[in-house]
Amino acid sequence: MPLLEGRRLLITGVLTDRSIAFAVASEAQKEGAQIVLTGFGRGLRITQRIARRLPQEADVLEMDVNDADHLAAVAADLERRWGALDGVLHAIAFAPADALGGGFLDTPAESAEIAFRTSAYSYKALAAALLPLLERGDDASVLGLDFDASVAWPIYDWMGVAKAALESVNRYLARDLGPRGVRANLVSAGPLQTMAAGSIPGFEQLAGAWNQMAPLHWDIEDTDAVAQACLWLLSARARAITGEIVHVDGGYHAMGAPVSPA
Repeated sequence: MPLLEGRRLLITGVLTDRSIAFAVASEAQKEGAQIVLTGFGRGLRITQRIARRLPQEADVLEMDVNDADHLAAVAADLERRWGALDGVLHAIAFAPADALGGGFLDTPAESAEIAFRTSAYSYKALAAALLPLLERGDDASVLGLDFDASVAWPIYDWMGVAKAALESVNRYLARDLGPRGVRANLVSAGPLQTMAAGSIPGFEQLAGAWNQMAPLHWDIEDTDAVAQACLWLLSARARAITGEIVHVDGGYHAMGAPVSPA
């Protein structure tokens, strides 16, 4: 039986067909899932256009994750559509330009707050809005996309702080959702050549050095490797896993020094 046969999933963050979210959506359909996407603002039409490139075109709902009315409207649509939800992928992150790029000490509070709210608090907001549907799901799963926040990275600045907050939010969601039958996990991906990466100044420098530390070869174009881990965590096969951060980064996070070539 396909891994996600009959599972109902909401997937956010599909803006290009090179994104992790698109790879998750595409592979989820191949594994038997029903999916709905979300988009927002000027990106809504882009998501609608990209949705046609999936194996089966998916519906797209408008959702600004920072707007409580949008969250309520999406929950109401899914209630009418399915009556329950088996999983949601949070693939949403944003920081203003002055919160990235090396100017950490000069970033105004307002920009740091936007980064936190959109990239971390929204994970809780989305889970809470959909919780009544997730409680009716089958081994339901809330899943977020992460970038290792255990260390300070060059150029990443307040987005790195927001990702550290996201990792903490995940632990608290696991605590509060678990008794209600819902799991919460993160997938921490290595650097990938996505639209989000393109907005980070100096991304090429970070990505170019990755294979010096990662014991496994790391392909910055291979979103499918990350997507496959996401599918497993969204499936009932991961039913006893919550509060976890699964690293899909070629092993970079476990190394303390560059790896000698074989």
